[in-house]
Amino acid sequence: MKNKLAKMWEKEEKIIFEGWDFTYLQNRKIDEKLPWNYTSMAKRLVRKSESVLDMGTGGGEIFSSLAPFPGNAFATEGWKPNLSIARKRLRPLGVKVVYVKDKKLPFDKESFDTVLNRHEAFDAKEVSRVLKKNGVFLTQQVGGGNLRDLTKALNADTGYKKWSLRSLTRDVKNAGLKVKFAKEWSGKTEFKDVGAIVYFLKAVPWVVGNFTVKKYFSHLEKLQRRLNKGEKLIFTEVKFLVMAKKH
Repeated sequence: MKNKLAKMWEKEEKIIFEGWDFTYLQNRKIDEKLPWNYTSMAKRLVRKSESVLDMGTGGGEIFSSLAPFPGNAFATEGWKPNLSIARKRLRPLGVKVVYVKDKKLPFDKESFDTVLNRHEAFDAKEVSRVLKKNGVFLTQQVGGGNLRDLTKALNADTGYKKWSLRSLTRDVKNAGLKVKFAKEWSGKTEFKDVGAIVYFLKAVPWVVGNFTVKKYFSHLEKLQRRLNKGEKLIFTEVKFLVMAKKH
């Protein structure tokens, strides 16, 4: 049985994850609905903008859904394998995709009406610098307590830093932006099988650093036993959203 489980999970471990597309986990990872709709909020901002930037676009999956774009539209991405995916998806929509390896943004001062950021690390002062006067910054972030119960079940240290709504709003205010909306949320996500956990942890490597099936097999096996007893594998997600304006 152990060998069978190991082979099955190692197969999940080897599947290539591209862009920021989790459709492979459809019906295998069930997330509680957020109390806000980031995409709808972002789309409204794009409609009113003459220039827009999407930070950490992944494969452009979310950003592409906001089209049509103004004439001055850019996206950044720091993971090289995603660049070709994002460019293929976004170039036909008039978006220029730029490789950015750190938090410094390669754009002139006051370049954008809107800066969007979904789950990407950032320097608030850099965001403020590239925003025009009255420009808006919208970001959804993953909190430091995200999936802490999952990492505890694996006896692993969480890969998330101490990152909270309070620290985010402090950084934004210190950068000269005025917070217009701020909300934190804690909800549940359910994994229907252990293989889905394996795939997820390989796709999002900062949740558990250096995750491998071999290294965590005994803990994965405990999770499987919980499923076998009829328990559900439910864990806690933490996210927060901030909208801020430059005056």
